[in-house]
Amino acid sequence: MKRKLLFATVLFISFSMVAQQKWTLRQCVEYAIENNINLKQQEVSVAQSDLAVKTNQYSRLPDLSAGVGQNFSFGRSTNVATQISESRNSLSSNFSLRSSVPLFTGLRIPNEIKASKLDLLAAVEGLNKAKENLEIQVTTLFLDVLFKKELILIADEQVEQTKEQVEKTRLLYEADKVPLAQLYDIKAQLANDELNRQNTKNNLEASLLDLAQALNLRDLNSFDIQEPHIDDVIADNISSILPPEEIYRQAIQIKPHIKEAAFRLEGEKSRLKVAQSAFWPTLSFGMSYGTGYGRIAGAKNTIFKRQLRDNSSEVLSFNLNIPIFNRFQTRNRVKDARLMILNRNLELDYVKQGFYKEIQQAHQSAIASQIKYDYTEKAMEAAKEAYHYAQEKYNVGRSTVVEFNEAKLKYVTSQSEQVQAKYDFLFRAKILDFYRGYPIVIE
Repeated sequence: MKRKLLFATVLFISFSMVAQQKWTLRQCVEYAIENNINLKQQEVSVAQSDLAVKTNQYSRLPDLSAGVGQNFSFGRSTNVATQISESRNSLSSNFSLRSSVPLFTGLRIPNEIKASKLDLLAAVEGLNKAKENLEIQVTTLFLDVLFKKELILIADEQVEQTKEQVEKTRLLYEADKVPLAQLYDIKAQLANDELNRQNTKNNLEASLLDLAQALNLRDLNSFDIQEPHIDDVIADNISSILPPEEIYRQAIQIKPHIKEAAFRLEGEKSRLKVAQSAFWPTLSFGMSYGTGYGRIAGAKNTIFKRQLRDNSSEVLSFNLNIPIFNRFQTRNRVKDARLMILNRNLELDYVKQGFYKEIQQAHQSAIASQIKYDYTEKAMEAAKEAYHYAQEKYNVGRSTVVEFNEAKLKYVTSQSEQVQAKYDFLFRAKILDFYRGYPIVIE
């Protein structure tokens, strides 16, 4: 009994430790990539592209087929010698093996193999692109949770400070230094601060829910994240703010959506050669073997084994097919392939152009976030001094609750704006690093 109790206790403690484990950003990203249904669908597409490569490679092999035929004949015919109509019921069996192998297809097969390999590479890069998009999405939600957690700390601090002011106001009222209405006003402010804190907690729960759903987690009750240790966000990440041209030169070589578009373009060039191969003659080699057996009712028939031997035939053949006119179908397929190449070229240029604009916007946003962070830090320090001054005046009964609350509201607003600017700059800096091929790590 004691052993069972000990085992149950250990199991419960282990389960509690797992349930209370906080998730880091990398754990969130890796779990999301592992369990995302859209990525699993992309993996199926990659497997299908790989299968298409094998199918095209196998088209070089000879084929082999077997055939069996059975015929039954019923009726009457006139015997030439006796001029008498006789029954001529008969049966016959035919057996055959056939094989052919392509010798020359106008280079169609090697170009089909090359095109399918490029499609496979494009599918792999499409999968990598989806993984990157998911990583950015998870990072955005993770930072939003961190932002809401800091807002709760600010809200907790304000509630505690207002509680102190309620107690000081009560003492001032008892000393006949402030009217009773002022005590009611500060109590009302405390209730309002507690409401704001609860609203902030609700917002945090909503953000945690969004992150958990992005990870496809079922158990949401115990889900929480590990807060990273962030010292000086500007000093630690300012090296990431490089000129857009430099970031673009590095990113253009490695980003999957650029490589995907490039592989699609090369694949269309190979398909152009596939279409052009129809202008060329094709040559194939064929082999066949056939034999048969027949039996006529009422006649003397040769035995089965001997008929199979005597009726056998072997054929070796070379087949040359020369295209002459096919209603311009080949010409139009070639034209269509050239148009597809043009379209893929434009698509690649569009992707590159859009990516460069995206880098420019991210760089500009990072600079703006840095400037905003510097200003909000100065504004927060000034609002903090104003708040402390208003607090001192209020404590000696030289100001009203309205004046005190106004100073406190400015201080809280400046704190919130400073936290928002910090995480906005952090996100922009990490995105610029991400463009250069570095994983997003916030520890």
